Amino acid sequence: MVRATEPDRREISERLTVQALLSAIAATTLPTDAQRVFHGRGGLHPGCEHLALDFYSPVWVLTSFQPLADEDLRRIHAALTERWGQLAPDQALNWVVQCRAEGKTETKLMAGSVPAPHVVTENGSRFLVHVLKGQNHGLFLDMAEGRRWVREHVGTRERLKVLNLFAYTCAFSVVARQAGASQVVNLDMSHGALAIGQQNHQLNGIASGAGFLAHDIFTTWGKISRSGPYDLIIVDPPSYQKGSFVATKDYARLMRRLPDLLQPGGYALLCLNAPELNLAFLKDNMAELAPSLASVERLTNPPEFADVDPERALKVLVYRAPDCGFAVR
Repeated sequence: MVRATEPDRREISERLTVQALLSAIAATTLPTDAQRVFHGRGGLHPGCEHLALDFYSPVWVLTSFQPLADEDLRRIHAALTERWGQLAPDQALNWVVQCRAEGKTETKLMAGSVPAPHVVTENGSRFLVHVLKGQNHGLFLDMAEGRRWVREHVGTRERLKVLNLFAYTCAFSVVARQAGASQVVNLDMSHGALAIGQQNHQLNGIASGAGFLAHDIFTTWGKISRSGPYDLIIVDPPSYQKGSFVATKDYARLMRRLPDLLQPGGYALLCLNAPELNLAFLKDNMAELAPSLASVERLTNPPEFADVDPERALKVLVYRAPDCGFAVR
């Protein structure tokens, strides 16, 4: 009897790890919108936590949080080639790999090309993306349920005023205006991200009703307050961004402001994508710092982002201000 050596076991384990991704590719259908296809980060595929595969039509984007062996890339390429030939036999395969490791991000076009401009869709909305530059691509796919909630919430009410904090490329603003919000104030430190946000509004035929402020939120409370109060406040900060936001200390500063910024009966949508911070981080801080706001629900994440531990997954909570008389606009 021949026993497997330790290197043999590692090789078998690596093949099985990649096999989970290959199986997902073989089973995928052609997405109609931009979406996650394989979510190794959710921990449901042990040993594959470093991998994620997204489809930003017509481009597949593989993200790895550790270096990938050439053999792995060859097998992934073969799997994508075979499946794409079945799904879209008259179209060339386009795919990109992004490796985030050792403090660096490297992105490489592996096959085909990337459209310029590159426009994707989600539930009828159109968004610009940029899969060949930067870590983020212009549209956070895991926030799809948050955008759906905003669309439905705004669509059942009249002439809402919305504050979109950490607006990035303003996807929340687009769906809010499409749903009938009368005004959206978008605030983000990045001029470049807000410029793309303005283009996203133009792409969707939204010519007015949205403002874009490239400011540090924590030094702009006066301007934010003067534009309020708001019927809906969306808070979707990075968990950590050097020099601008650290969730463990800065989220509390936002929470304290919410009661004074909301209309009576207004809503707040609080988002947190930090695996190291559990649900209690948000709930306990809100209970202490904004006790007048009532917890309504936690939104379910898109099924493509299933996670072995809900405490580590994206957390999106809805809060509501109390009704107390008539609000003055």
